[in-house]
Amino acid sequence: MGLFERYLSVWVALCIAAGVLLGNAFPGQFAMIASLEWAHVNLVVAVLIWIMIYPMMVQIDFGAIKDVGKKPKGLFLTLVINWLIKPFSMAALGWLFFKVVFAGLVDPQSANEYIAGMILLGVAPCTAMVFVWSQLTKGDPNYTLVQVSVNDIIMVFAFAPIAAFLLGVSDITVPWETLLLSVVLYVVLPLGAGIFTRHKLEAGGDDARLNDFLKVMKPWSVIGLLGTVILLFGFQATTILEQPQTIVLIAIPLLIQTYGIFIVGYAAAKAMSLPHNVAGPACLIGTSNFFELAVAVAISLFGLHSGAALATVVGVLVEVPVMLSLVAIVNRTRHWFPQT
Repeated sequence: MGLFERYLSVWVALCIAAGVLLGNAFPGQFAMIASLEWAHVNLVVAVLIWIMIYPMMVQIDFGAIKDVGKKPKGLFLTLVINWLIKPFSMAALGWLFFKVVFAGLVDPQSANEYIAGMILLGVAPCTAMVFVWSQLTKGDPNYTLVQVSVNDIIMVFAFAPIAAFLLGVSDITVPWETLLLSVVLYVVLPLGAGIFTRHKLEAGGDDARLNDFLKVMKPWSVIGLLGTVILLFGFQATTILEQPQTIVLIAIPLLIQTYGIFIVGYAAAKAMSLPHNVAGPACLIGTSNFFELAVAVAISLFGLHSGAALATVVGVLVEVPVMLSLVAIVNRTRHWFPQT
């Protein structure tokens, strides 16, 4: 592991602090960057995420994807966690904490909105960042791509019905522009660029050119991640400083949900004897969230300054540090699983 990867948790912690400080010191500049969006997708963040993902897409051997069907158990585990467990456990935890545990600390209207925001996070499995977590755990990039792609297809049909059922409303409007634009930006375009790059570098049968290119590009994935962290925390710096108690209250059930889902998935992966490079990404996909979609739906349904929108934003804030801790767990328990 290089310097960036070895001390990634330290760099992320520094970037979180830098984002909050800079966002508080220069709110106008961060507001301007935040306004550069289309269909609720921030274009600057999209560029940084693209920088993260592109080098990973170059690693994908497109010809090997057909072999994924020979190992369906990892894909089955991902789908069960994402669509049969995670949305419903998130709704249950939201109700437990904001209707029972924290009932005396928040008013009923805010409690309902916080629960709604948590539900929207639970129904939106990760599309982009999971490629980062997969790489950090040495996951199978071909398998990870298939897992993400299948999830995206299911999300097109299942997101609105499940969200509507759990929210108790029948008129959920899915922001299709946000959904489709995110999939194109974070999967289709970088994948196409990665396939093209790999084809050019492998021309003539010279693997050395490909390996040299990947070595040069590898640090850029981490740079893109750190830049994203600074922006996300900078965008919400004022909220973090003005509503620390609310942030903590929302973060508690989100943390329990994330670690709980991971434990369930990881235990199942071990029981199924999945290879480590499939088990790790399968469980991390189930614990990470498609925050752009969740935030967009929360804003469209409840308003920009609603409790639901705030809850989805808290989901964004806790995701990177929590997922890094899970990456560390996956890497330290490699010996629990078969190796390929």
